[in-house]
Amino acid sequence: MALKIRLTRLGDKKSPFYRVVVADSRSPRDGKFVEILGTYNPLTNPAEIKINNEKAVEWIKNGAQPTDTAKELLIKSGAIERK
Repeated sequence: MALKIRLTRLGDKKSPFYRVVVADSRSPRDGKFVEILGTYNPLTNPAEIKINNEKAVEWIKNGAQPTDTAKELLIKSGAIERK
């Protein structure tokens, strides 16, 4: 089972709101997930990012791979360092 840290979409049409979750890479985007790490609201100015950095680092140590977008959010929240 390959775990990914990725976004699931919530919110209404034209007003997206995202959860940052740990999920099996084979499950659908808005499907089953293992754990919620935080939220991301792109509509506020500046965009609101709330992520539990300790949990995120723990999942990365356990082998979870962040997607490109999730990786950028983790860098902005301070969970991981930019290389």
